[in-house]
Amino acid sequence: MTTSLLLIVQIVLVIILVIAVLLQKSSSIGLGAYSGSNESVFGAKGPNSFLAKATFTIGFLFVTNTIALGYMYSKAAQSSVVDEVVEDTNVVAPTLPSVPAAKEANSSK
Repeated sequence: MTTSLLLIVQIVLVIILVIAVLLQKSSSIGLGAYSGSNESVFGAKGPNSFLAKATFTIGFLFVTNTIALGYMYSKAAQSSVVDEVVEDTNVVAPTLPSVPAAKEANSSK
């Protein structure tokens, strides 16, 4: 249950991290062309420092979550389904039919 929750959080963190990286201003302007009108919302420096801090925080959470998932999956991999199999059987090994001593003596001649 916990592993499934962490996996869902991991997917959400990846989506948010990709969006945060794409929103940052790049040298080719990319998707960061919005910064002209948003300077008053984020302060005098614009959204660059806010997005940099947010990207760092989300990246840190992503790495922490990845380490936690790796630890949980390695713990689960140490136990096997084969270890839990109970070897309980009621099958009796077959026996050879008994041959009378007189027939045994005749067949050996």
